[in-house]
Parts: sequence; structure tokens; C-alpha cells
Amino acid sequence: MGKPKFSRKKYITPSHPWQEDRIKAENELAKKYGLKNKREIWKSQTALRRYRGQARTLLAKISRDPQAKKESELLLMHLTRMNILPPNSNLDDVLALENEQILSRRLQTITYLKGLASTPNQARQLICHGHIGISGRKVTVPGYMVRKDEENEIGYVADSPLNAAMHPARPHADFKSSPVVPIKKEESKPQEQVEQPKKEMPVVTEEVKEKPIETQMQAPTVVQPETIIEKPSEQIIESKPETPAEKPVKKEKKTKKNKAKTEIENKEEKQNG
Repeated sequence: MGKPKFSRKKYITPSHPWQEDRIKAENELAKKYGLKNKREIWKSQTALRRYRGQARTLLAKISRDPQAKKESELLLMHLTRMNILPPNSNLDDVLALENEQILSRRLQTITYLKGLASTPNQARQLICHGHIGISGRKVTVPGYMVRKDEENEIGYVADSPLNAAMHPARPHADFKSSPVVPIKKEESKPQEQVEQPKKEMPVVTEEVKEKPIETQMQAPTVVQPETIIEKPSEQIIESKPETPAEKPVKKEKKTKKNKAKTEIENKEEKQNG
């Protein structure tokens, strides 16, 4: 059950937040029925999903389970009492229900259809401000689901100033509310394929066929401009006789033995001299 202070969520949000077709359909419904936000649409969709799911499970069991037959009768009785389905309906009619059939049973919609308000938005305002009641009982919930036996008991509350026929907020006596027509879904038409004109191929005659390929595919002749080439001036250059390259003289490394030899030779020369 849970705590009575924290009530459970009564609707299921869409599976994806950004869907263009769904958003357009919801905007049309909100404008048509004067809804405050998308949650009111999701509540009716959740109720419709619950009815359909119950009908599917009962159709699978009704042939062999006597309890399923009782439950199906109770479901159909509830829907006829809420004036969602006509009497003598079956479970297949439950599967064919749409969201607008649930939205049309709201107190806001019926208040507008009975001529108590000039627009659906004004009907919502009158209900929230406590001017509308059912059999003398004030109801301030625009989404209240009206039963079939309560439709003729909807009117202004006894202490409401709108009971005066000359009140400016009250619709005129000759005012007739436009009936609620279900929104038709636009069927996507297949795009017509445009036939492109076919390109005509050039006709090749016999004379062209007999000519050789070289004559047919001749490269265009290009006339090149005459270029004047200037001869370079002759320069006299004196030629020098080539000298053989001098080989570098390797210096002998003076070792200790060579030094000793030179010293001995110098001494011998002095003695002889």
C-alpha cells in the first residue's frame, strides 16, 4: 500500500524524450482539450494501456477459465458506466479504444460541451475556482472522470456569481460549443518517382566506321611561336701549361738511433779534418 502521504505515480513517461511525431500529436491534444501539461495526456494513455492489457489477458483465458468470463463482464460494465463504450460491447471493442475517448470523459471537456464555458481553457479556470459542481457538490479537479449518470447533474454551484444570466464571464444564450472531433492521423504518402529523360546516344554512320582510328582520333595541331636562340659570345681564355703536381716530401721521423749515428759521423769528420 505504501504511505498515504506519498502517493504513487499514476502515469508512465514515454520511452524516448525526443520523438517528433509523438510531440506534435501531444501538442495537438493539449491545444484541443485545454490541457495544462503533458502529464494529463500520459495519465489517460496509462489508463488506456491498463484497459487494453486486461482485455488481452482475458481473451487468452476466457475459453477455459470461468473466472475470466466474470472479470470480462466487470470490465465491460465499468467502461459502459463511464460512457467510454456503448452497451453490448465486447473485449475486441476494448482493444480498439483510443486516447481521445478517455480524454473526452474529463470534467473539463464535458463542462465545455454542455455550454457552461466558452472555451476549454475557461472551463478549466471555472472548475479550479470552484464555480462548477456535480449534483450541488463542488468539484475542483479538471481531470475528474465523469460517469454516465452524472452528466446531467453538472452545473454552477449555488453560491457562484455565474448563476446570474447577465454575468460577463458566462457564455451567451445562443452559444453552442463545437463538438469534439477526433484528430485524424496523417497517412504518409509514398513519394512519386520522377522519371529522368534518357540521354540519346550519337548515331555512328558507316562512313565514320570505315575510317581508321588514327584519322578519327587526331590530336589538335598546336602552332608554337618561333623562338630566337642567341649564341653566347666567344671568350678567349689563355691556357696555362699544366705542371705536374708536386708530391709532398715526407719528413723522416728522427729516432734516437739516427741521432746517435749523426753525432758519430760529425766526430769522425772533425778528426780527419
